[in-house]
Amino acid sequence: MRILITGGSGLLGQYLNIRLSKNNSILTTYNTEARNCKEFNSRHLDINRFESISEIFKDFLPEIVVHTAAVSSPETAAALASKEVFGTNVNATLNLAKLCRDFNSRLIYTSTDLVYAGYRGSMLTEEAKIIPISIYAETKLMGEVKIKETFDNYIILRTALLYGFGINGKENHFHQMYTKLQSGQKIKLFNDQFRTPIALNDAARIIDELCTKGIRHETINLGGLERVSRLELGYKLCDVAGLNKNLIESISMNDLPDYPQVADVSMNTDKLHSFGIKQKTIEESFAEILNNF
Repeated sequence: MRILITGGSGLLGQYLNIRLSKNNSILTTYNTEARNCKEFNSRHLDINRFESISEIFKDFLPEIVVHTAAVSSPETAAALASKEVFGTNVNATLNLAKLCRDFNSRLIYTSTDLVYAGYRGSMLTEEAKIIPISIYAETKLMGEVKIKETFDNYIILRTALLYGFGINGKENHFHQMYTKLQSGQKIKLFNDQFRTPIALNDAARIIDELCTKGIRHETINLGGLERVSRLELGYKLCDVAGLNKNLIESISMNDLPDYPQVADVSMNTDKLHSFGIKQKTIEESFAEILNNF
């Protein structure tokens, strides 16, 4: 299949480049830094320039578009003008949806677990109450809405906290946590925010599997099997990697007054399972991550 990847130089994007290129013809795109995109068929793209996206569709004729390009975290979004965040996360997503409709391409969109109300229970289904409390989550949800208003050939993936090692200088919280623990530095982890985190390489594998299935018009929770806090995730890493748990300090979200107070967006993934897709346990993922990197 011909698969277009937006945000190919991002944390998940680089894993998708590696995974999706094995059995497909991919065109991966990047904006500021190419990173591993240069190892594949790639093109520079400012996702906010409709003319540039349109030219890529005309040239490449993608059968599937995996859209990961975004202002991709609450912290990054909070530091930018709201107009800029809206433009990237909403307007650009709408333009992609229109092009997918016009070119008969299937759109796989990575949204976020942070669209859910973080105080309405745990292991939330796709029908659970939606209350995004950050501009990041709000604009990712608006991206979902724009897609649904445009056409029905889509899969929306409400993606959980991603963990694993970044590639080519792209780091995430997990990567920084591991590096500090390995070097004997103390870290602080929340004991009162619960999610169902999933490994970067496992998320890429699942998206690869979804590309091969004739699924459309679906919103699916993309998360791991286990509900854990960041503190528990850190302890599990120490157990598998032989690191010192005593370096971890347990803190509350309340200790960071400007941090979005999302207590529990752990997700039920029964719908994902219904399509024949399985996830790995956190311990299995940790073992695979440490073995590969």
